[in-house]
Amino acid sequence: MKKQHSYLSLLFGALAMVGLIGCKQETPAGKATKAAGQAAVDAIKTPMDEARQTEGKLEKSAEQTAAEIKKSTQ
Repeated sequence: MKKQHSYLSLLFGALAMVGLIGCKQETPAGKATKAAGQAAVDAIKTPMDEARQTEGKLEKSAEQTAAEIKKSTQ
C-alpha cells in the first residue's frame, strides 16, 4: 500500500513540475504583442524627438530675434 502511495505522489509531483515549467514559457503571441507594442512606441517617439529638436531651434531663433530687436531699439 505504501509503495502505491509513493508512486502516486511521485506522479502528482512530476505533473505539478511539468505544469509549473509550462506556465513560465512565453507564447509566440506574447512576443508578437511586445514587438507590436514597441513598434507603436517607436512610431510615436521618433516624431516627438524630431518635434523637440525643431522646438529647440525655434526657441533659439526667437531668442536671437529678440536680442537683435533689443539691440536696435537701444
